[in-house]
Parts: sequence; C-alpha cells; structure tokens
Amino acid sequence: LKHVSLYQATYSQPTETIENNAKEIDLEFIAEDFSKLLESMTAANDRITAISNSLRTFSRADTEQKTSTNLHVGLDSTLLILKYRLKPNEHRPKIRVVKNYGEPLVVECFPGQLNQVFMNLLANAIDVFDEAAQHSSFDELEAATENPQIITVTTKLHATQKVAEICIRDNGTGMSDAGKARIFEHLYTTKGVGQGTGLGLAIARQIVSETHGGQIIVNSTLGEGTEFCIRLPL
Repeated sequence: LKHVSLYQATYSQPTETIENNAKEIDLEFIAEDFSKLLESMTAANDRITAISNSLRTFSRADTEQKTSTNLHVGLDSTLLILKYRLKPNEHRPKIRVVKNYGEPLVVECFPGQLNQVFMNLLANAIDVFDEAAQHSSFDELEAATENPQIITVTTKLHATQKVAEICIRDNGTGMSDAGKARIFEHLYTTKGVGQGTGLGLAIARQIVSETHGGQIIVNSTLGEGTEFCIRLPL
C-alpha cells in the first residue's frame, strides 16, 4: 500500500485505464480497510489460541499420581470455556463474573478432575440465571441495576490450617432447606425434566471428598443466592 501511495504521489495524473481499475476494485476502501482486517484477524487468532490453551488445560489427562497445580489456572480456563454462556441472549442480559483471587493456590491434586468440579459448579450457577429468565422479561432483568446477575469466585489460602478454599457464589434464587439437604444426592436435581441428570454435584462431592480428602459445603438462602465452597488440603 505504501508502494501504491508512492506511485500515486509520483504520477499524480493516472491514465484513464488505471483510474477505472482503481474504481472497479475500490482501491480507496481497500487501502483504508486492509489494516483493520489484519488487526481483526490477529485478534481472532489470539482468541483462538487462548481458547485452545484453555481447552488443553481443562482437559489435561491426570496421571496416577497427584501433581502440584495452581488452581487459579484451572478456574480461568473453565471460565474461558464457559464464556459463551455468560454473554447476553434474547432472554437475559450478560452475566458478570467477579474474581476475588487471593494468593496462588498451589495444591497437590488431580487437576483434570478438579476442573470438572469447577465446570459443574459454574455451569450450575449459569443455569440458575437461565432458569430465572423464564419467569422475568429481558427488560426487567436489565433494569435490575441494584441486583445484576453476578457469579463471584473467591479463593483463599489458609496457611495455618494448610487448606485452600474456593467459593463459587451466585446471587440467584437460592434454595430451600429441603433442597439444600438433598443437593448432593445421586440423581437428585432441582431442574426441569430433561434439563438435569442429578449427577454433577454428586460426582463433584466424590472428587473433592473421596479423591482429594477435602470438603464441599453449600450455603444458600431463598431469594439471595447460593454459594459452594471447596476446601482442599494443600
């Protein structure tokens, strides 16, 4: 393009054939748009690379032995994979994610299995907002600026107790005490027919408790939201 510009400056009176061809290929638009096109391609390539890296991190095959892993990496890769579900749709506005990360959570674990736990908990939180959208209009949800749809991920390192804690909270509809008491039961689900298997949270508890010797605790209040806290020994 610089070379073409040099020609235009040097030969400021082009022939009719050259002038007609410039109009035919819309040279002025190409000169203006081509750099923007390359920038968009570069940005898209960066996004593809980030998604590819996240998928590799998320789906990593666990070895027979636990490995030392920073759990923030697994959380970030899971959030990136679920990013498409956080975007606004015809039923609800965008779901915000707030990350309150403490110092790095380096834990001896099976990272692939814990990534599956993060996926189940975060996907459930998104489901809560998708289900709420069935009972409210898009305008009502968007107008609720005092209570926007938010998922908060908080991590802490309890050095004295040698425990890592990951809490995933939504400010959705919450659960009753009866539902909370059964939430980890095999095949129990609060979702509609065909929408939930009742296996996700049961498997999550098995991975956290039995495989990693940790705890998964649920705190929920009707009308205020639900929080799942995972506590893992370092």
